Amino acid sequence: MTIEVPHQPLPIDQSDVRYVHGPDSTVEPGVPVGETIEFEWNDSVIYPGTSRKFWVHVPARYGPSRPASLMVFQDGWWYLDPVGEIRGAVVLDNLVHRGDIPVTIGVFVDPGVLPGAVHPHHRGAEYDAFDDRYVSFLLSEIIPEVTKRYAIAEDPDRCGICGSSSGGSCAFTAAWLRPDKVRRVLGNLSSSAQLSGGNPYPALIPAVPRKPLRVFLQAGHRDLGWNQPEANWLAHNLRVAAALAEAGYDFRLVLGDGGHSRNHCGVLLPDALRRLWRTDDRPGQAVG
Repeated sequence: MTIEVPHQPLPIDQSDVRYVHGPDSTVEPGVPVGETIEFEWNDSVIYPGTSRKFWVHVPARYGPSRPASLMVFQDGWWYLDPVGEIRGAVVLDNLVHRGDIPVTIGVFVDPGVLPGAVHPHHRGAEYDAFDDRYVSFLLSEIIPEVTKRYAIAEDPDRCGICGSSSGGSCAFTAAWLRPDKVRRVLGNLSSSAQLSGGNPYPALIPAVPRKPLRVFLQAGHRDLGWNQPEANWLAHNLRVAAALAEAGYDFRLVLGDGGHSRNHCGVLLPDALRRLWRTDDRPGQAVG
């Protein structure tokens, strides 16, 4: 099928671009609003001493007789905020209501903080590490709190993870290390350039057998260090995308104008979720 795309002139000054949200990102009349429940988590074994909030959003069409898909969002409140740039719960309600994606429960997890510490923010330690601690934290601590209350599909093809900036590279690392549990990845403006120990993915992706992942990446032409020889976040995202292409992965990269902003991430979220959950081919298989 061929889709005609209307002509859109390219902006001259890329740094001033702001994308307009589509109807999927706004509360639509007649679309039932799901339920969002807030939790606190202060008893982490993997990240001892940390405290955080997370939210679980359950679309109105959910019923316990049919296990739901699951999508985990890093930087939980940024992705959940109904008047912010991303509006994750609003998007889930709209797409699930129309049947564009399966019934999907969203889990929005904030990074931890260390109360009373000199440097209380634990985001970098969690998101910028190339190891399995964070995905193990989700699988052993956060997701079990969700499955206690809701029926969640055990099929890893029905579990996804999403994040922006450091949360984007964290999302990719989680699925890369545990594809037995998580196979859908949405990485926005991923900060693989600042992964502890360096960005391993351009060399690593083509060097190992292809994993059953489906990946959607978003990057910005004016992301941090976009014209610098080092710590160039745009270049690192392009290298990861090139490695995925050369290794035959089912992936898509969307480049936007502008800088390190969640605006383009939010505008793309509905289309990204539709692509990640599509059923036009076998899960985890590359498309031609």
